[in-house]
Amino acid sequence: MENRKWYHKEVIYQVYPASFRDSNGDGIGDLNGITEKLPYLKSLGIHTVWLNPIFASPMVDNGYDVSDYYQINPMFGTMEDFDRMVETGKQLGIRFILDMVVNHCSDQHEWFQKALRDPEGPYGKYFFFRKGENGNPPNNWRSIFGGSVWEKVPGSDYYYLHVFAKEQVDLNWDCREMREQIYDMMNWWLDKGIAGFRLDAITYIKKQPGLPSYPADAPDGLCSPNYGSLNVSGIGEILAEIRDRTYGRKEIRDQVITIGEVGGVRDGELPKFISQKDGYFSTIFEFSLEHLDKKAPNFFWFDLNHWTAEEFKATLFEKVEATEEDCWYLPMLEGHDLSRMIDRMLPKEGQNFYGASMLGLLNVMRPGSALIYQGMELGMRNNYLPTIDDYADIQTKEEYKRALEYGYDRQKAWEEVTLQSRDHSRMPFPWNESKNSGFSDADKTWLPANPNYPEVNAEREMDDPDSLWSWYKEMIRLRTNSEFTEVLTYGKFIPCYREKKNVIAFERSDEAATLLIILNFQDKEISLELEGTPEILMSNYRRSTVESVITLKPFEALLLRR
Repeated sequence: MENRKWYHKEVIYQVYPASFRDSNGDGIGDLNGITEKLPYLKSLGIHTVWLNPIFASPMVDNGYDVSDYYQINPMFGTMEDFDRMVETGKQLGIRFILDMVVNHCSDQHEWFQKALRDPEGPYGKYFFFRKGENGNPPNNWRSIFGGSVWEKVPGSDYYYLHVFAKEQVDLNWDCREMREQIYDMMNWWLDKGIAGFRLDAITYIKKQPGLPSYPADAPDGLCSPNYGSLNVSGIGEILAEIRDRTYGRKEIRDQVITIGEVGGVRDGELPKFISQKDGYFSTIFEFSLEHLDKKAPNFFWFDLNHWTAEEFKATLFEKVEATEEDCWYLPMLEGHDLSRMIDRMLPKEGQNFYGASMLGLLNVMRPGSALIYQGMELGMRNNYLPTIDDYADIQTKEEYKRALEYGYDRQKAWEEVTLQSRDHSRMPFPWNESKNSGFSDADKTWLPANPNYPEVNAEREMDDPDSLWSWYKEMIRLRTNSEFTEVLTYGKFIPCYREKKNVIAFERSDEAATLLIILNFQDKEISLELEGTPEILMSNYRRSTVESVITLKPFEALLLRR
């Protein structure tokens, strides 16, 4: 690759602040808790951390409803706490990426409060206010969280647009005054020394002119908002301007990383988004494996595809082979909007160390930068709660409600929706065997600790050379700081053993080395013929040697040097 960047060799670690470490005993994680645990991340081999939103927010959608972009949410601490965290990170060689939410803001934001008082005034232009038609909303778009995207302004003929929750009001990026305020704010944070941004829902910022209705696509008579608000023609002009006015400025552009949460990219458009020379972003999430179990365009949680390992393999190979030469992806298997990958992606027979280490090897060794969500390195699992009221996540509640409204069987709706709940990934991080898994001293935490924390916790796994944590530490070392870092970063991707059912295998190869990754994605043994006698770099079954014919054990994972 011609345009090489510092973040290409990084393994990025995602921290969900509310659930990482509570330093003051209020049951909610905070910035000082993150600062306290930075040595843990360094010991794992992490140098770049992405934080979920920490800005002031009513927390209707866990911080993705920002009420003040210049203030730290008091539940997480103060600006002084933030500065201390960044400075401590610098001392340890750890940089921070902030989650920037600029498709929408909170209905409690000063801009929207002023707009409500005068929808036709200057702040009304910051948003989308429209009058209804014959007592109905202005169009038939469905909110991501259910119901119409339009909320009526009390005592008025106006409605306002919200692609997500009604408390998350869409910003109008055709408004020049609003844009300029966003640019000033983003540059203010960059000047404080952060390493970049993850840009949330960023390809929703351009809407179809006229906000037209589309044919209904579900029993509620509404249609997905994606038809009229996802990667709409003309969005490139806005994204290029965001880049040029903020993180793409000449004096900082080689020092920062931007991660776009991007959907709807059409064939041939990828270089515009993530060319390493002049893309809108440094990288974007690669969602193809994450979305295998969901059906477009709505991706409902209760109407799932039950994919096979062969479909998984075909999707992986197709996506990697179709990626243009100068483009850089950030693949994702687990994150704050997903349930835990062990429960979501593996059959029951593989929901153990072997399956988890197999998925981990795929995640870290495939092309692109690698992303580890907090707790993946421990093998954290879903924590199913007794009733829908016990879940905190707004989307879990709305998906369950919608499934019942669409006529789904109550038990089936419950099983499929709770399998997908975002709360599973947001449960407190298990540090040790003490109260609340060592996350907090509070009598009650904002979400309960997973009951399996006496067995699955950082303290226990760090002391065990055969644990999943130790497996991750070695993967991260090989990927970021070893003689194989170059080939694992820039080496060619060559699929192997395509004909072997339920086996995912590929080479990473350059002039200096050829590495072979083999994953047995099933609970049965299968034999492979190998060329020569390769050297074992990693084996989740602790093999010390391999012969020319190898019988892979269930969910076995191997990293070999040819």
